[in-house]
Order: sequence, then C-alpha cells, then structure tokens
Amino acid sequence: MKPLNQVDPHFLWNVKKLMDPKLYAFTEEMLQDFWRKCMTDFDRRAVHTDREGQPRLIKYDRFGNDISEVWVNEGYKQTVQETYATGIVGYVHKLIPDLGQKGNYVYSYALGYLLSQVEPGFYCPVTLTMATAYILEHFADDWLKEKYLPHVTSTGDVELYEGATFLTERQGGSDVGANVVKAVPEGNHYKIYGEKYFASNAGTCGVATVLARIEGGPPGTKGLSLFLVPWRKDDGTLNGIHIRRLKDKLGVRAVPSAEVVFEGAEAYLVGDPTKGFYYMMEALNLSRVCNAIASIGIMKRALEESKSYAVERAAFGRKLIEFPMVQQTLCNLIARQEVQTSACFQFIHFFDRVMSNLSQVTKVEKAWNRLIIALLKMRTAEEAITFAHEAIEIHGGNGYIEDFITPRLLRDAQVLTVWEGTANILGLEVLRLIKKYNIHETFEEYIHNELVKLPVHLHAHRHVVKEGLLELQELLTSLQNEKEEVWSYYAKKIANRMCDIYLSVVALKDAAEGGKRYEIIAKLFLQHIWKNRILEEERLSEQYFSIIFNPEEVPISKE
Repeated sequence: MKPLNQVDPHFLWNVKKLMDPKLYAFTEEMLQDFWRKCMTDFDRRAVHTDREGQPRLIKYDRFGNDISEVWVNEGYKQTVQETYATGIVGYVHKLIPDLGQKGNYVYSYALGYLLSQVEPGFYCPVTLTMATAYILEHFADDWLKEKYLPHVTSTGDVELYEGATFLTERQGGSDVGANVVKAVPEGNHYKIYGEKYFASNAGTCGVATVLARIEGGPPGTKGLSLFLVPWRKDDGTLNGIHIRRLKDKLGVRAVPSAEVVFEGAEAYLVGDPTKGFYYMMEALNLSRVCNAIASIGIMKRALEESKSYAVERAAFGRKLIEFPMVQQTLCNLIARQEVQTSACFQFIHFFDRVMSNLSQVTKVEKAWNRLIIALLKMRTAEEAITFAHEAIEIHGGNGYIEDFITPRLLRDAQVLTVWEGTANILGLEVLRLIKKYNIHETFEEYIHNELVKLPVHLHAHRHVVKEGLLELQELLTSLQNEKEEVWSYYAKKIANRMCDIYLSVVALKDAAEGGKRYEIIAKLFLQHIWKNRILEEERLSEQYFSIIFNPEEVPISKE
C-alpha cells in the first residue's frame, strides 16, 4: 500500500496551505496513520458491516419488555473507538494534548475525507456528533454544556456520547415547519412527545438534539425550539424513547436510521426557545460540508479503484490503461476530483472562521458561507454518483459484482444527493440568498477580483469564465420582474452556473500556485465545464497522461 503522500499529494498540499507549521506537522502524521488504518482494518470491517454485519434492532428482551436496543458488530465498534480517538470531533473544541492548542475544521474534515473513502456510512454518525458538539458549545447554557460536551467531544478520556440530530417527521420531510412533535414543560426540563421518522444514529447515540414545538407555540419554523435529549436515564434505562423499526436502506448501511417514538422523554431546552430552527440550520451548514467531504472522498476512492483496475486489467492484448479512451476518462476524473477537493478545503478555512465567530461576522459573510456550502454540497453529491458509475464502467462486469467495492460506492453515494437537502432545496436556498442579501452581487465581485489576480500566462483562460458570468448576469436581469414560479423554475440552473464559475476560478487559482501540472488540470477542467465540441485540438489527456496520472512524480508547487 502506497503512503498517503504518494496517493494524494494534492490533498495534503491543500491541507498544508491552511495550517500553521506546528499544527500541520501533527496533522500530517495523524493523517498518514489514519490512512493506513482506513485502507486496511477499517476497509475490511466496512465490507463485513455492509454485507453481513448491519445494525439490527433488538426490540424486546426475553421477558417481553421493549428495550429498543440497536446491535452493531464488534468491528464497527472498534472503528468507532479508533476514529473518535483521533479528535475528529474533539479537537475542534478542545486542546490537542501534544500541542497545547486546538485543532480546527480543516483538521476534522481532512480525517473525514479519508474515512469516507472506506466507510461513508460511519461518517454520518461522526457528522451528527460534530453537529451536536457545535450546538452545545455555541448555544447551550453553561450547565448543559459542562455536563454533556466533554462526553460528545471525547477522545477516549471520558465515556463517549455520540450525537444525533432529529429533524424529519413523517408529514414534513424538508418542510420542517410542518413538524408536530411537542414539548411539555415539567419543572426544570421538558417532556417530548411524538415521532421522528428518519432518525440516524438512533440507538447508538448518547444524546440527540431534537426539534420540537413547545405546547401552545406558534405554527411554522418560528415555533420550533431545540432540545437536548439523553438516550438513556442515569440508571441506564431508556429515557421514554422507543424505536419502531430500522430503515432498510439502499446504502450507508453502517448507520442505523430509525423511526423513533418519544413518550415523555426528558429533554433540556437549548438556548433561546424562539431560535430552535436557527440553531439547527447552523448545525445543518456543518453537516452539508460533511456531505461534500464524504462526496469527494467517494470520488477519490472510485477514482483510485478505477486507476488500479486499469493498470492491472488486460483486454484485446493490451492493458486498459493503454487505451486512449480510458486515459481520457481517467484524466477527466482526476481533474474534476482535484478541483473539487481544492474548492472544499479552501472554503473550509473561511467556514471555520465564520462558524467559530457567528456573533462577529457580517450578514454578508454568513450569506456567502451559506451560498458556497449550497453550491459545493449540490455539485459534489452529484459527482460522487457519476464517479461511482464511471468506476463500474471501467471495471466492466466485475464492477457490478459485490466482491468489488464499486457497487457499494454507488449505493453509498446515492444518499448524498438527498441528505442535508436535495438539489431542489439547495437551489431554493440560493434564490433566498439572492433575494434577501443580493448575494449574486457579492459573487460577481469575488469572481472579478479573483480573475484580475491571475498571472499573465493564465489570462487566456479567463474569457470562458467571464462569458459564463455574463450569461448568469443576463439570466438574473431577465428574472427581476418575474413571479416566484419563474424564479424557482431556474433555481437549479442558476445554482449550477454559479458553481461552474466558482470551480473554474478555483482551478485557475491552483494553476497560478501549483505550476505545470496544475495548469494542465485547469485546462482539462475548463474543457469539461465549458467546451462541448467533439473535436479536441490539444487532446490533453493523451499529451500529458503521465504527468496527470502520476502526481507523486511531479512537484506540487513552484518552489
């Protein structure tokens, strides 16, 4: 097995740029070790969990009592323990003992990127625990934070309480304002009643954050409050919670997703009772970034499996890798995966600042945060499915057989377009940001500024981006006096064009910093996004295949 710095130098290049030397030295060592575990032990356990060791509901004990326990296999438990020990959640919120300083979201998401290449199902509970920790640290009263945050951020020092975020109800789905689960005051806490219809990490979480409407509260999202609900009482019995059934899902089978019924569960109000929906939406921003990270992780695994198979497999007297069609496909995938990896990690640096200082950042910065999250989440989720499909095609018939990882990659990727908001929901989010904050104007200014900064030798590539921006501006101008229905018709088109432009700028910025190979990657990416001509004058993948395919052989910076 090749070390991480040979398999993915581009990823490490991005991480290094975003950290001080001391933190990066620690992070790189941690990533190298975690990579070895992911590609060996974690990978073997993931196969077992997906095929034979899926979570199971133990509904009743031998006396017929409803115990609603969720069984998970021992290998999965070991992966849980080893992953949280890295500080994938904890070191965002507390000091790294070896350094005497906290980590950050770049550190956490870097680990998540590796984890999602082998077990995107388990990265869901990690995501939910990250969201729970964020809610506790930023919005909970001190006593609630002091009691539960150390457990949610545990790295093995205290008992781990995994987290969960329960939003979805049967009648609502994405329409959270239709939620009816209620909270009844009782002394210094509340009692929760009702059902959550798609509750991931149920039965394995220690605490859950639950949206509920305080009895007598107003309708819609304004009437929703957020509560922290321990799964069990101090004596170990269920806290008025029962699992009706586990969902039989297409993929991400490692995470138990359930229909959960609350029958007087003891709950504790988080923060301002009028801001429950706001708190959960801030946590959703974090989860959407996790979704994007899981997507580029699946993209990377699909790509590496395709590369490896093409090198080893022979057909018609030649290795697959020798065929120009295969070379073109692989080069195109490499360019797209690297550009989107850069886009995610370069943005996470900004995301970290915004999420850590919500009270100090401007409304425009918050809106920009939401915009880029929406764009990247939407695009990377769709790309993960495409990459998994391409990997199956390169493998041929073998790609359809469960002995290979490719079927699982496709099954696991499919949910990423649904979790944390579909493309339709994200398109409507972009429209809201345009209408409420004029975020398109901020976007246009950003693109112009970044294009101006490009060195002279890349100026020839700016025109396609400018043309795309002009097309976007013309569309938005034509919609100014149109009804809401017309705006919503174009929502996904607007979001996708904005994403095309944004990613193109990322590709050109990489080319400006990274030298010859990154210039070729940028050309390939721009060709993929903007040129639909059948005839390719340069045939980049044929000219530069070795440079693109073997990044470890090429310096990743000009220095």
